[in-house]
Amino acid sequence: MVHYRVVGQGEPIILIHGLSGSSRWWVRNVPSLAKHYQVYLIDLPGFGTMRHFHTRFMLDEVSSWVILWMKAVGISRAHLIGHSMGGYICIWIAAHQPEVVDRLVLVSPTGIPRVRSLLGYAIPLIVATRYLTPSFFPILLYDALRAGPLTLLRAAQDLLTKDVRDSLHSIVAPTLLIWGEDDTLVPPSLGDILHQEIAHSQFMALKKAGHVSMFDQPQRFNAAVLTFLAEEPQHPPAKIAVPLPPASGANYSLHRELPPQ
Repeated sequence: MVHYRVVGQGEPIILIHGLSGSSRWWVRNVPSLAKHYQVYLIDLPGFGTMRHFHTRFMLDEVSSWVILWMKAVGISRAHLIGHSMGGYICIWIAAHQPEVVDRLVLVSPTGIPRVRSLLGYAIPLIVATRYLTPSFFPILLYDALRAGPLTLLRAAQDLLTKDVRDSLHSIVAPTLLIWGEDDTLVPPSLGDILHQEIAHSQFMALKKAGHVSMFDQPQRFNAAVLTFLAEEPQHPPAKIAVPLPPASGANYSLHRELPPQ
């Protein structure tokens, strides 16, 4: 069963979390976004409320799983906001199924590997913890424990094999790239590469923010996202459909959680 939450009314926004995360990582952003949009919060297979999803984690299959979920709940087109690994998933969707993406917000997305081994990320990961907001530690620890080491290891290894640079030219959705200036895990220099390669993109760096900038600086993050989403379109929407690869777990039931009235 797929659990998801819906908050607010208006055009749909889908929030996609990163590695070892869950929809809880957007807790400081949902109230502001839900004043203007209908916000969908999902946990990816293997994480959060979906931690008991009994399928081996494969990143590209998870990306197509998100599209299948969109179709199942009746979302034909939405704004996508993805963080870290969730940013990679959003890039994949925007490149392979551009007609389902309205606007794209990528928050320190992965997809341009600097090293090819987990050991190479050990020091950046340790350094990144220095910049985490103290109140974020309990959320990070709880979600990491829920996912478990095997899921985290498989997802991290899968990420190391991915390189989005050949797909970036296929993205036609207006795109906002948001980075924390103190992000040592996915440094802002990678954002410059994405900004150069994605045609309709903007780049923004947030001061006093690390890898989880939407939690570190929520007011500036929310204001930037709302301003970007309200902009007038500069080009016609994409109408190109690319066939999806088969996705595991395509047969599932849905459980929608609404906020209390």
